[in-house]
Order: sequence, then C-alpha cells, then structure tokens
Amino acid sequence: MFEIAATPLGGLLTIAPLLRPDARGRFVKLFHAPSFATLGLCTEFREQYLTTSHRDVLRGMHFQTPPHDHVKLVYCLSGRVLDVALDLRRASATYGQAFSTELDGGENQGLYIPRGFAHGFLTLSPEAALHYFVETAHAPDHDTGVRWDSFGFDWPVAAPLISLRDAALPPWDRRSGPF
Repeated sequence: MFEIAATPLGGLLTIAPLLRPDARGRFVKLFHAPSFATLGLCTEFREQYLTTSHRDVLRGMHFQTPPHDHVKLVYCLSGRVLDVALDLRRASATYGQAFSTELDGGENQGLYIPRGFAHGFLTLSPEAALHYFVETAHAPDHDTGVRWDSFGFDWPVAAPLISLRDAALPPWDRRSGPF
C-alpha cells in the first residue's frame, strides 16, 4: 500500500503513498493507521497543517521540545520542495547530520520525521503546498528551532525568503539541545 524506505538517519523514512490516477484525476491515500502500526510507526496524530509557499521560501528548521516533541508526517501536495531534516538526538550515531530529499506534489511524496529532528524545507517550484500530520498539539512555549544557515547544510539558494521568526532562531550548537 505504501512504499516506505529507510534513510541514512535512523527512524527518518521516505513515504510513497498509494496513488491511483485515472481519467478523472487521482486518488491518494496519505495515511493508513493499520499499515503504520504494523511497522511500529506513529498512528496518533493530534493536528494537521497545510502550508503554501512561493519559490525560494525557506521554512525551518523547526521542532518542539519535550514533553511536546513529536513525530511529523509531511507530504508535498503540489509543487516541489527540498525537504531537510536534522538529527538532534545526542545518543544517535547520526547526531548533527542532515538528510534532504526533493518532494514532488505530482507524486505526493512524503517524509516521516521521528522525534528529535529539526525540520524545514525550501520551495523549488513557483508555488508548493505541504500537508503535515503532527503527533502533539502545538505548544508555543516549546516551539523552537535551529537557524537554517547554521548547521552546515548547502542550500541551493543563498538568500531565501524567511520569516522574522526563523531568522531569529538560535544557531546550531552541538553542545546543547533538548534531545
């Protein structure tokens, strides 16, 4: 039903959902609790979001701190984005490493992001829409991130459009963190 593949970062998975195109358009199944449960993945999501962004918009790198940290399931519904996850888990063999993949709305590709990762994306197409499933409700006092240009990732755009909030995020510091 889903094509789920491991990435080099433990627990971070790429997701290709069930996609059935026909003459009318297409049917896409983004989530199926029994399939996810069989693989030991999160099946209890508390909130869903939809973001739309223009070309060269960078959103991220976001996460929530414990006890409000969460699993994210992110799909690109339209357009194309460069999706990036940064491993913040100190006990992980891939601590401090980033993984990136291009998500294409034509395929409704997704990324399953476990707890302990910062997440962000850069819009590559004129517009893009992303849909997020999030395990915990938004907790403003636990909502934070890592500044996009501070962890050594080579973004393909030197001066992306970012929010004031994202510009003010603290830089990556390998010596500190909640995970």
